[in-house]
Amino acid sequence: MKSGFVAIVGRPNAGKSTLMNALTGEKVAIVTAKPQTTRNRILGVMEVPARKGKNLAAQIVFVDTPGVHKPGTQLDRRMLQEVYEALETRDLVLVLMDATRRLRVEDSPVSNARPGAPVDHEGTKDEGPGVRDQGSEGPGVGTAEKRTKSKAPNWASEDEFLLGLVRKLDCPVFLVLTKIDLVAKDTLLPLIDALMKQYNFAQVIPVSAKKRDGLEVLLAKIVDALPKGERYYPPDQYTDQPQRFMVAELIRERILVDTGEEVPYASAVVIEQFEEPEPSPLDKTGKPVRSPLTRIAAAIYCERDGQKAILIGKGGAKLKEIGTGARKQIESLLGTRVYLELRVIVEPNWRESKTFIEGLDWRNQLERLAGKRDGEEE
Repeated sequence: MKSGFVAIVGRPNAGKSTLMNALTGEKVAIVTAKPQTTRNRILGVMEVPARKGKNLAAQIVFVDTPGVHKPGTQLDRRMLQEVYEALETRDLVLVLMDATRRLRVEDSPVSNARPGAPVDHEGTKDEGPGVRDQGSEGPGVGTAEKRTKSKAPNWASEDEFLLGLVRKLDCPVFLVLTKIDLVAKDTLLPLIDALMKQYNFAQVIPVSAKKRDGLEVLLAKIVDALPKGERYYPPDQYTDQPQRFMVAELIRERILVDTGEEVPYASAVVIEQFEEPEPSPLDKTGKPVRSPLTRIAAAIYCERDGQKAILIGKGGAKLKEIGTGARKQIESLLGTRVYLELRVIVEPNWRESKTFIEGLDWRNQLERLAGKRDGEEE
């Protein structure tokens, strides 16, 4: 048998979560059209059956990561740390590149400097993150433009930074071109050529997660590259996330979908109460008399009163819309009826609060819950 951890890294909106959900066959990570949807490392576990003469049985532990972007807040820096930690414990890395987006790289290969360090490219124009991401120029390859005035050292383009992350890795690295159903095939070869000049990828695999094109090939290559080993998780477990965190993420997904401007990025969700259903009495046929009901109370944090007003909406209409959409998804996840209570709290500038951000990590939340239970028992 084979087993191992496969880190999935890429720029925001490269399709990392979509790919992991497609490969595992489960909604492990929330997915929206907005960038920076994923804020934490999220594990998705997949069982691959043995096929005679083709491959051994395998357990693949995919590690979805936040999109690599220029950090502007403490939250952004924490998200980047999640990427670093995912790369520390991995057997294989998938670098996802959106085939529809114009690539921004330097003419020369990326630096061997430690990823994350400022890079001073003489004559590089600092246009900010995501320059030439999508626009009239369409997919392709771009190089840094010239500037006349000298500026302080800056982040290299996010494409270069992403490539710099993998240059010192001692494991196989696959290049996965995503969203290939949205571009002409003749645009892929120049993109692949440019990327191969930046890093010698072990495999280059174009895919479309939504149409499932290339997924079988990708899966076979992953299994081939993994080391022999035993399972890390039981065969029926598809993620390490507790239900409380998954519920919070489903609520946050609705905020991302149902609101605009800065509100989704300034919002965080904390589950305050999670009451599992009490056993229902059975009727004469042995079936429950009533459907089980899970009671959940959650707080939506934002940074300003104006954002709170948007989240609540006129007469509470927006909050009701968010709650209704989230409740349907939560009921599907839990397999029970759900009573969901939401409230909105203003926590000024929480994205710069290290303490608050650490408290959003479900691993820290579980430790606090365990400590609270131990205290109650004493």
